[in-house]
Amino acid sequence: MRVVKHPILPEDTKPEMTIFFDGKEIPAKAGEPIASALLASGVRIFRETAKKGYPRGIFCGIGRCTDCVMTVDGQPNVRTCVTPVRQGMKVETQKGLGRWSEKA
Repeated sequence: MRVVKHPILPEDTKPEMTIFFDGKEIPAKAGEPIASALLASGVRIFRETAKKGYPRGIFCGIGRCTDCVMTVDGQPNVRTCVTPVRQGMKVETQKGLGRWSEKA
């Protein structure tokens, strides 16, 4: 799902790392937003709405809306479209308003 060869864009030489999405390993590129890594791996649903449980994914992509919020390392409501990946971070689908981890 990533652009690998493009006639205009330079070759991507950023180092690869691993994040964990709902317990599953997902490859990521250093410095990219969490949402980009998830989209490149085929993930389209990031959270479920609080009232009716409707699925939500990326919408604005610039941190203005809250459709991409997820629980990241135990912290709910993280805007994944503007939050860069870190090696080994744990990203979880957020149900409703989210819950703080007991470790947080």
